Amino acid sequence: MRQHPLLPPKKRRTTLTLPADSLTEAQRIARTRKVSLGTVIAEALADGLRRQITAERSEAVMESYRTVFSGFSDEEMSILDGVILEPAKRN
Repeated sequence: MRQHPLLPPKKRRTTLTLPADSLTEAQRIARTRKVSLGTVIAEALADGLRRQITAERSEAVMESYRTVFSGFSDEEMSILDGVILEPAKRN
């Protein structure tokens, strides 16, 4: 269930073990932007999850296309792609 867009997002506290270099970089970004470390990590995580979901959806669409078009020959695929296989008639 999605939360109302005008309400602040619900938050939960947790403990994570992160690679030291990633944590150091996140701390640097937080200092530069003058925001909390939690803000930087939450934004990075949300962005990474959005990208992952997008990649998964794209792969699902491509797999559907592969399934639907798997029975077509190369010539039939060319026709579907709009490739003209015969020379044009001259006037």
